[in-house]
Amino acid sequence: MHELSIAMSIVEGSSEEAARHPGERVEVVHLQLGQLSGVVKEALLFSYELACEGTSLRGSRLEIEEVAAAIFCRKCDAQREIASLQDFRCTVCGEASSEVVRGRELLIVGLELEHEYAAATG
Repeated sequence: MHELSIAMSIVEGSSEEAARHPGERVEVVHLQLGQLSGVVKEALLFSYELACEGTSLRGSRLEIEEVAAAIFCRKCDAQREIASLQDFRCTVCGEASSEVVRGRELLIVGLELEHEYAAATG
């Protein structure tokens, strides 16, 4: 399952960014996942939990925004979401297109951080 290696990359990239904010803990990682990315959302969510074990991201959540596939229709001069992954045609005029403009995303778009307070001793 290649989702585990993807999840490990997400954890690594998020950990590197979080390290730039000392005293902050990652609560949520926000990800855009395109319909054409080839990644199974449920498998990625499961893999993310495994990849976080033993890291500073343990206990964080992965929030996934699914991005619908869209093409550019030259006839309409517009972007159009496709009706099906098997039919790359404009949903307005029916023109076929191979110009994918959206749907391949696999991007970390944000982190939600929480300040960690050191426990008082005494």
